[in-house]
Amino acid sequence: MTADTAQKTGGGTYRLTFAVLITSAAAMALLQSVVIPVLPALQAELDTTAVGVTWVLTSFLLSASVCTPIAGSVGDLFGRKRTFVASLVILGVGTALAAVANSLTMMIVARVIQGFSGGLLPASFGIIRDEFPARKVAGAVGFLAALLAVGFGAGIVLAGPIESTLGVRWVFWIPLIGIGVSAALAAWVIAPDGPRKRGGTINWAAATFLGSWLLCLLLAISRAPSVGWLSWQVWALIGVAVLLAAVWLLIETRSAAPLIDLRIMRIPTVWAGNLASFLFGVGMFAAFTALPQFLQAQPSAGFGLGASVTESGLMIMPISAGMFILGLFAGRLTHRFGARRLLIAGSLIASAGYLGIAAVHASALPISLWSTVVGIGLGLAFSAVSNLVIDAVPPAQTGAVSGVNVNIRIAGGAVGAALMASLVTVGSTTDGEPSNLGYTIGFVMVAAAVALSAVAATVAPSLREQTCQFPP
Repeated sequence: MTADTAQKTGGGTYRLTFAVLITSAAAMALLQSVVIPVLPALQAELDTTAVGVTWVLTSFLLSASVCTPIAGSVGDLFGRKRTFVASLVILGVGTALAAVANSLTMMIVARVIQGFSGGLLPASFGIIRDEFPARKVAGAVGFLAALLAVGFGAGIVLAGPIESTLGVRWVFWIPLIGIGVSAALAAWVIAPDGPRKRGGTINWAAATFLGSWLLCLLLAISRAPSVGWLSWQVWALIGVAVLLAAVWLLIETRSAAPLIDLRIMRIPTVWAGNLASFLFGVGMFAAFTALPQFLQAQPSAGFGLGASVTESGLMIMPISAGMFILGLFAGRLTHRFGARRLLIAGSLIASAGYLGIAAVHASALPISLWSTVVGIGLGLAFSAVSNLVIDAVPPAQTGAVSGVNVNIRIAGGAVGAALMASLVTVGSTTDGEPSNLGYTIGFVMVAAAVALSAVAATVAPSLREQTCQFPP
């Protein structure tokens, strides 16, 4: 496909395609996090327990983790446009169901359906690589990757104002109105299918075992903070996950049509980028879930600022703002410095910001200042890591590899949230309650995880420099 052809997608241009991609991706990222600050309101709305309502968040993570790598391969085989549009429709159905759910069971089903739309992200990366002019790819991929994290942070910030002014159900209605039918129709018109694998089929045995071991592992991680890391339930699930993963590896290595080509995953750049994504998931999700809770805690507990949901969101908004601004310059920075250097620099900057929060968190101003540092670092790193992985593989593998990369980030988020939930209780005088020492240790853990991603990046070979810029 020539650059001229790439610029004409249906009746529009690649810029219009990109507008649809970023709108849809931002909505999905928003739906990952917007429920976190309003879980107490949802608990009252659905008449459930504090433990039960956490499944509103956990069910989405589990579903998305299982479905995203599978959907990436589906897009490579049957067309990324079809996968993208189907994912949008599924996301809309799940979001509409969540908006009207009148029981915890119905809400969990809705969130599971939302997670089935995981093909949206790898399909978006594939469409960019297939249809955009070559000089625009790095910038578009970098910006979209940063926007995913920005959307996650925006959900934390916007949840409070939406819930207090319109009601808790509108945390679902607003994303649905934003992307719904109009985005699906626009995607159908302006985002043509790129090349597909010839004669390929879905390896359903591999898909089944991949989904099964991921589900067992993430269930173990999500259960650990409530039942204890040494609980037999946790380790039984981990043991089953290991056995299922071994069978999955055996199937994939012996298959002529593997779901995920493990030879590709062994490329140093790919596995280093995936490791970095996992560590970013640990750091970002742990921080975004812990910071609002910390800020909303009453000072009488020995920590916290007694902030409202809205105020706590505004205090950490600099993280999202920094990521968005750096995402705008992703293409130019990748062209000038290379994805590997940006990944290392961004990881170290973000780690320094988290260490600053761990050291000084007694008032709003230093938290906001250090959050800005975190946002700058994450903006550089997230933009770089997606380009690093995607550029290292053949175009036909873009969906599968980017799907695995997104999946690994989500899995890292589940690990990070579970670790933070356990660490914040360290030093508490009341069993199971958070403490100032616990939060400090938790933020140090986050800083260490993000810093380790810089170590992972040093393993990745320097990639060829791309003459790409962010689409104007």
